[in-house]
Amino acid sequence: MARQSPQRPDADEPELDDTTASTADDEVEANRPVVDRTLWDELRIDPVEIALPSGTGFTLRAYRPARELTPTDVAERDQDDPFLARRQVVEAEDDEEVVILDEEFAALTGDEDEDERPEGRRRGRAEAVDEEAETDEDDTDEDEADEDEADDAAGDEEVPVFLSHRGKLLLFKTPESLVSFVRSGAPNDLSQLDSWNELSDRVEPDDITPLDEDTYELDLVVENLRGGHDAWDPTLLIEAGEIARDLAYALRLPGVLDMLSAGSSLDDLDEALRASVNGGIGGFLGRRRLKKIGAQTASLGWRTIVGKISAVVDWRD
Repeated sequence: MARQSPQRPDADEPELDDTTASTADDEVEANRPVVDRTLWDELRIDPVEIALPSGTGFTLRAYRPARELTPTDVAERDQDDPFLARRQVVEAEDDEEVVILDEEFAALTGDEDEDERPEGRRRGRAEAVDEEAETDEDDTDEDEADEDEADDAAGDEEVPVFLSHRGKLLLFKTPESLVSFVRSGAPNDLSQLDSWNELSDRVEPDDITPLDEDTYELDLVVENLRGGHDAWDPTLLIEAGEIARDLAYALRLPGVLDMLSAGSSLDDLDEALRASVNGGIGGFLGRRRLKKIGAQTASLGWRTIVGKISAVVDWRD
């Protein structure tokens, strides 16, 4: 069969050059309806879109002072989920929290001495107990005052809370199914917010339009890291770190928090990425630091994190 020549555009339909195409794109962008953010700004709750290897879904997130929130109950989740029971063991002995990380990732990153542990892996307040048995009463009162002040500061810190229930993140594949759940009155961790009832009355499917900064692509992280240093996407990886930390805190995943804590290899990656996007000497030094971070270690660590988060997702449709 003879090879057909490609069709040429009709003489009356001139080809679009780059300038014309760019102008057309700008017109399409300008014609897009502006999303009304009034509801979310008033209620201080935001729609979020998260892409995981198993699919993409919508949920809700808010930030509130820690003292105003009751943490999600994970007792049933940790008891019933064999993945969490085997891979994320938390033991409390003598007021000391011990977190066992994924074995493969721990083997690559190496064991850390107690003195070299990042702040997120240090022991709790029991470590602050005065080692000397004979402590003056004045010193004790001063220590208690400092501790109370620290408690107040921690209580005032805004922390994330998601549309979750019993340690499971609720994800919905369509805005309609998310709105239907919100209106249903089903139990969830966001219902403790004083603005929840008003959201239930006012929210519509058209409102479930996350901002660009509230859209996360965790499904692309591991593949991007495997591509090597030159292929790494700073925006993708930095945003992945932000949502992973929020989810780990809100869903009570100490293993994930530990892997992303200050001083860890993945935290070093995050800091180097943030520095690399800046100009000047800071950006140059950040790019140099990235070259020293092993792609295998980074991809394996993030594979573990995405797996742990995926294990606590409850798809509702």
